[in-house]
Amino acid sequence: MKAMILAAGLGTRLRPLTLHTPKPLLAVADQPLIVWHLRALAAVGVTQVVINTAWLGQRLVEVLGDGSQWGVQILWSHESEPLETAGGIVQALPLLLQDQLQDQLGDQPFLLINGDVWTRFDFAELVDVELGQNLAHVLLVDNPPQHPNGDFYLATDGQVLSDAPDGQAKLTFAGISVLSPRLFAGLEVGKRALAPLLRAAMQAGQVTGQHLQQPWVDVGTIERLEQLDQQIRAEQL
Repeated sequence: MKAMILAAGLGTRLRPLTLHTPKPLLAVADQPLIVWHLRALAAVGVTQVVINTAWLGQRLVEVLGDGSQWGVQILWSHESEPLETAGGIVQALPLLLQDQLQDQLGDQPFLLINGDVWTRFDFAELVDVELGQNLAHVLLVDNPPQHPNGDFYLATDGQVLSDAPDGQAKLTFAGISVLSPRLFAGLEVGKRALAPLLRAAMQAGQVTGQHLQQPWVDVGTIERLEQLDQQIRAEQL
C-alpha cells in the first residue's frame, strides 16, 4: 500500500507561525508533525509516500528531501494554488501511477493522512484493509471540544453514514482513511473537497469505518500545538 499526506494548506489559524513555516513542519517534541507520520508509515512498511504542497512548498522539499532520512521515498505533487483535499488527490493520482508505482495504484487502495493531525494510531491496522466494492474506510474519533457535533455516524456493522439515526451521535472524521482510486473516477483537476465525495459514497453504502481509540489531536491552533507538545514531553500521550 502507498500513502499520501496532505500538506498544502495555508495554516491560517496557526499564524504567525505559518507565515514562514508550512503547517506540517511545525514541531511537537522536537519533531515536525509530518515526520511523525513518515516514521510511523516506514515502521509498517509503507515506504512510498506522495506529499502535495502549495503554501511554502519549497520549504517542505528543503526539509524532507527525498524522504530517505526516514526510510521512505517521497514523491512530490506541487500545486500552484491549494486544490483542497479531493482536488489535491486528483492531481496526485497520475503521479502515483507513474514509473515504479504504475502497477500499485490502478485499482489498489491508498492510505490518506492529513498533515496537520497527530496520533499514536498504528497504521498497520490499515495496511491490509480490503475495500472490496467499497470506496473508502475512514477512521473516526470522539468529538473534540472544537467540533462537538461530529461528521459521520458509525453503525454497529461498520458502515459509515452521513446522517445519524434519531438519538444517536456522530463521530468526527480523523483525517485518516483508506481510499479507492475509483472514488475519484472521471474527475478533472480543480478545487474540490473530499467530504461531498465521501457522503455520496456513504449514500451508496460504500464506506466503512472504525473508531480510533488511540491518542489523536487536530493541531489546528497555536494553543493545541503547544498543549500537544507539553503532553508528549510529559509522557501523557
